[in-house]
Amino acid sequence: MKTTTLADSKADPMIVTVQQHILREQREHSPHATGSFSWLLSGITLATKMTEARVRRAGLLDVIGSAGGINVQGEVQQKLDVYADQALVHCLGVRENVAIIASEESEEAITFDGRDGKGKYVVVFDPLDGSSNIDVNVSVGTIFSILELPEGMKCTDDPTRACLQAGVRQLAAGYVVYGSSTIMVYTTGHGVHGFTLDPSFGAYVLSHENIRMPEQGCYYSSNDAYWDTFPDVYRDYLSHLRNGGMGRRYALRYIGSLVADFHRTLLRGGVFLYPPTDKNPDGKLRLLYEANPVAFIAEQAGGFATAGTQRVMEIQPTEIHQRTPLIVGGKSEMEAFQHFVQPSKAPASELPASIAG
Repeated sequence: MKTTTLADSKADPMIVTVQQHILREQREHSPHATGSFSWLLSGITLATKMTEARVRRAGLLDVIGSAGGINVQGEVQQKLDVYADQALVHCLGVRENVAIIASEESEEAITFDGRDGKGKYVVVFDPLDGSSNIDVNVSVGTIFSILELPEGMKCTDDPTRACLQAGVRQLAAGYVVYGSSTIMVYTTGHGVHGFTLDPSFGAYVLSHENIRMPEQGCYYSSNDAYWDTFPDVYRDYLSHLRNGGMGRRYALRYIGSLVADFHRTLLRGGVFLYPPTDKNPDGKLRLLYEANPVAFIAEQAGGFATAGTQRVMEIQPTEIHQRTPLIVGGKSEMEAFQHFVQPSKAPASELPASIAG
């Protein structure tokens, strides 16, 4: 009788979970790492799986609608906002290597006591981006950024200052989209990788290895309802895309959840814009836990992110909930945007032929 081995089996190919992938990256890029970072990531993945379970059953449970409170942003808190925030606070709070967290839902940074100097990581996050869309079944998500506690600082010294680090200091960043499937995308500075949650055994499994953003796409994503309040340079740029100035006519795709709009841009190319407006002259998206992680992922995938005239990840934050404009996309779209906002700093040799010509 022939014995069937794994090699001859027609079963699914060997899977790689997110934890296995993190450990593999640590061995390759940081051979002396202790594994504490993977322990931290496991707290985030557990919290997102708890949130995903609630999102999946949102129509069956009493989790749709307002929780009755107003968060620090002046926005009505949704019930799922509160649950996702509590899940992350709990799952990170039991990780002894987490020193400080900051959430969109909390006015101040949260310091974990009793660390005895063991806490070394700062985690900032938006627990449920796009939550106002949950009751109409639109994709929502979680965004996070991981930093290191500044050298010589204890977690109780000045937790707010510990969070106020430029995006270039990020150790890792990622997001989870709760959509037709649940996918986690993250980077530690060595490429961008995507993991789809397999509900049959509750693990994130590698499904998109080494994601690269297309150099040029065919979509732009912005809330055109505010077109008349965009600065002229943004309207000129969008008109250029819409009228075929890049060699093709760009179509509008806008969902209204940053994670969903950016995820499409990451995989399909194009550009996402949230410009300054009359109502939000400093932009609407939060720098620390929305723009910075998105920018880190975009740059690791071959794209770029700017706040208009400055690279997003070079902005020195002054407040935890600081807002910023965000323009992020593929190489061609971002070079073209640079040409519109700073023509003297955009060498023709670096622009698409349709513009450089």
